[in-house]
Amino acid sequence: MCIRDRCMMMYGVYMGDQPDGQMTHSVNKSMHCEGYDDVGTIQISYSLPSGVRNGQRYHGTARVAFLPDNEEGREVLKLLKAAFDRRLIFTIGTSVTTGANNCVVWNGIHHKTSIAGGTACWGYPDQTYLSRVKEELASKGVTPDSLNL
Repeated sequence: MCIRDRCMMMYGVYMGDQPDGQMTHSVNKSMHCEGYDDVGTIQISYSLPSGVRNGQRYHGTARVAFLPDNEEGREVLKLLKAAFDRRLIFTIGTSVTTGANNCVVWNGIHHKTSIAGGTACWGYPDQTYLSRVKEELASKGVTPDSLNL
């Protein structure tokens, strides 16, 4: 990626430092994100094993996230997959939850890890989540135009 000094335009594809891992997804037609009762749920599973980088051990993670199985949710899924392939979803850092160092942690692209409970529980309903996550992805260069959607 190159950012020109004068115009602040991004050129090329921005790549992160996410360690190796796997992203899979499935659709559950009988599960519903709160506020999206008329559609099923996309369940995203991330698995990033522990490893060593630059001679330093780090702790891996497994995470699950949810999207409504509608047109906008499927668009966000494609964007998240591109972000994962560009190594932008996770990084190695300090866990906000445990305070432990050298852990695989989220990297500024918010995910809904619960289908209910609202924003206090990182879940639905959250009427602005899909538009916000698309803005977060766009800030890292992941847009529908960059995928030719």
